[in-house]
Amino acid sequence: MEFVRAFIFAGVMCMIAQIILDNSKFTPGHLTSIFTVLGAILSFLGIYDKLIAWAGAGATVIISNFGHLLYSSGLIGLKENGILGMFQTLLCSSSVAIVSAVVFSAILAIIFKPKS
Repeated sequence: MEFVRAFIFAGVMCMIAQIILDNSKFTPGHLTSIFTVLGAILSFLGIYDKLIAWAGAGATVIISNFGHLLYSSGLIGLKENGILGMFQTLLCSSSVAIVSAVVFSAILAIIFKPKS
C-alpha cells in the first residue's frame, strides 16, 4: 500500500504540473520555483511532514521536497546556532541535492544530443 500512496501522490503532483504547463504560459522553470516555494510553505504550516508520513518516497523525490528541505534545515540551524547556523545548516543539507543535480545534468548532456 505504501507504494500505491507514493505513486498516487507523485502522480497527482505531476498531473497538476502538466495541467498548468498545458493551460498557461508558465515554463518548466516557473513550475520548479513554484513547487519549491509551495514545499517550503507546506513545511512552514506543518503539512509537508504529514505528507511524507502518508506518501513516503512519493513526497520526498519531487521538487517540492527541496523547499521542505531548505525550510526545515534552516529552522534547525537557526534554533541551534542562530542566524549564521541557519545558513551553515542550509548549505550543508542542500549541497547534496544541488551537486547531484549538476553532476547528473552534465552526464546527461554528454550522453544525449539536444534537438536543434
